[in-house]
Amino acid sequence: MRHLFRVWAPDAIELSIEVEGVTEPMMREVDANASQTGYWRAVVECDSREPRYAFRVDGDGPFPDPRAPRLPDGVHGPAQVVDHAAFRWDDATFRATPLSAALFYELHIGTFAPRASGGGTFDSAADKLPELAALGVTHVELMPVASASGSRGWGYDGVGLYAPHESYGGPNGLKRFVNRAHELGIAVCLDCVYNHLGPEGNYLSRFGPYFTNAYGTPWGDAINLDREGSDGVRAFILDNLEQWFRHYHIDAIRLDAVHALYDEGAVHILEAMQRRARQLEGELGRPLQLIAESNLNDPRMVRSTEAGGYGLDAQWSDDFHHCVHTLLTGEEQGYYRGFRSFSALSKSFRDVYVHDGQFAPARGRRVGRPVGRSPRCRFVHCSQNHDQVGNRAVGERLCHLVSVGRAKVAAALTLLQPAVP
Repeated sequence: MRHLFRVWAPDAIELSIEVEGVTEPMMREVDANASQTGYWRAVVECDSREPRYAFRVDGDGPFPDPRAPRLPDGVHGPAQVVDHAAFRWDDATFRATPLSAALFYELHIGTFAPRASGGGTFDSAADKLPELAALGVTHVELMPVASASGSRGWGYDGVGLYAPHESYGGPNGLKRFVNRAHELGIAVCLDCVYNHLGPEGNYLSRFGPYFTNAYGTPWGDAINLDREGSDGVRAFILDNLEQWFRHYHIDAIRLDAVHALYDEGAVHILEAMQRRARQLEGELGRPLQLIAESNLNDPRMVRSTEAGGYGLDAQWSDDFHHCVHTLLTGEEQGYYRGFRSFSALSKSFRDVYVHDGQFAPARGRRVGRPVGRSPRCRFVHCSQNHDQVGNRAVGERLCHLVSVGRAKVAAALTLLQPAVP
């Protein structure tokens, strides 16, 4: 069986591929103008439909494919081809609930079902989905599932962005989870991290200029979205976005911390994502949603591109959470400063952002701008999420900090406020 292998490595002098114990040289691609594209390719005869393979770059390696669809031996091992056409989907008629009627539930595959009873996998999580359907959940938001070092983690140190984490069940496990969710009428939103990669198993720099020191992030080098060589990096991100929609039938994508996607180009990467999603929406014939996480309090995230925005479907906003948390717990240190008042809570109901041009005590400067007439279903509010729990020293959830009665107040406020709960 013949397989085409292709990889972007614009600065490499020579590339070779190792497939099932055989090493083959790769050739540079050229375009119609006889110019090098930065991509290398090789067609290799294999016995398997899903062979394992790795690359050698200028004699170093072997390294896994930056776009490895599966990493069966972990982030340091070879990649494996995935025959996406072999999976049997049963969701041809499913369509995601509009955000105007949505109810999100965030979960972590590794912890959602008790590990003592065989939990911690896509399949064990799928077994519990009927409980969420009975609760009225319309969208399950999965914390990141990209392959990372180790068997468990938050998900924000992913390095194999195309490969669902093997200890959770790999590519077919994720497909079974989505298929089951759709059977129950639940859409699946996947948290994707495009602002940084984890440190261990991160071999992208051996292939090309994926990172830049022109900007900095709290988690390491920034992704190169606007400097020399960034066309290949942007294609890497946009094609990854497409993979989740096309091959895994994901309905919505949460874009992690988009304020750390530094892009001074004429077409911001967020707008490029929106264009790709709209193109795919027409091709696939089902609604696809992009939801940004941002701390900028900037409604341009959800404004149309014609009005100077990025055209995303919605944006997570933390101001409502901060108001609820500070009023119920009494805490107002750190980034909670400036939110502990009923007038602030009322403003989050009425205007979405508490700080929409006012001075923000926690930041020591003015923050945000008014959302104006943007529909409130373009914003997502919660009473707690992984950041607010995980950033605490010992990881207390709200139910550990307040009484049952106060926890019920938080739930009621979340369900009754006008944004998407």
